[in-house]
Amino acid sequence: MVVRSLMIGCGSCLPGQPVSNHDLAQRVDTSDDWIVQRTGIRSRHIVGEGETTSDLAVKAAQQALDQAGIPASRVDLIVLATTTPDHTFPATAVKVQARLGVTSGFAFDVQAVCSGFVYALAVADNFVRLGQARTALVIGADTFSRILDWEDRTTCVLFGDGAGAVVLEASEGAGTVADRGVLSTHLHSDGRHYEALWVDGGPSATQTTGHVRMNGQEVFRHAVSRLSETAAEALKANEIEPGQLDWLVPHQANLRIIEATARKLHLPLERAVISVDHHGNTSAASIPLALTEAVGDGRIKRGDLVLMEAMGGGFTWGSALVRW
Repeated sequence: MVVRSLMIGCGSCLPGQPVSNHDLAQRVDTSDDWIVQRTGIRSRHIVGEGETTSDLAVKAAQQALDQAGIPASRVDLIVLATTTPDHTFPATAVKVQARLGVTSGFAFDVQAVCSGFVYALAVADNFVRLGQARTALVIGADTFSRILDWEDRTTCVLFGDGAGAVVLEASEGAGTVADRGVLSTHLHSDGRHYEALWVDGGPSATQTTGHVRMNGQEVFRHAVSRLSETAAEALKANEIEPGQLDWLVPHQANLRIIEATARKLHLPLERAVISVDHHGNTSAASIPLALTEAVGDGRIKRGDLVLMEAMGGGFTWGSALVRW
């Protein structure tokens, strides 16, 4: 027998009302046609004044706990993936811990930009497998609107704010691909591409928050190859074929990247969960947002084999294969 991290609940939070491409066109030199053609994005959500990453994270986490049917007091680990913490320190995770009323265990942040949720899931899964935690909250939450240059139409139209969370609980499995829970995780990074997607500020470098800067063509090129590679890696590690997958839940950055990745995997696009059109790129929140949506509407069912994959600034990238 082996210990598996069983996913027993998920939740999400999107702030305020949707901001459409037409709304953005009143503020930026862009158009609905331009954005949709290049990205597939039609709207996104933006936090209101005074609303923070932890506000979104708490709501998503509480929804995940409610769906799991367990009290927050059972949680002994919180891993929160974010690029936009409430403060430089302490970790936003400990703020979430306090607001949920959790007074035991441990909590910390993980920073891997858009790959953050996959990184956080891998970290939490390893703690559960080793017996150092039994019930974990894995959260992806970002308020990217806080670090956008609203005069740069190549970046500001891409991102939105949101949070998603899953509850993991230790469970015994047979050690086969038939087990429910996290089957494997695969993480990578390559710092040589640091300035292809980055923020031009920080406490040590500039003492400012800075803004997102991106070489879109380079990011697109690397994303398609790296995402298909790490997806294939997860399939090979578990000795399964793409046709055995029930669902692909990719990072929701750009519809064109999702389409290209599905083609490389010879996977019908109908088996990819796509939500980028109505919330844009929410960085670490995008996979759990899409996952929660697909679980909520009944697409993802108990026993389904789900592949998650993401790539973000750094470059970082990774995948996780889970049986729901």
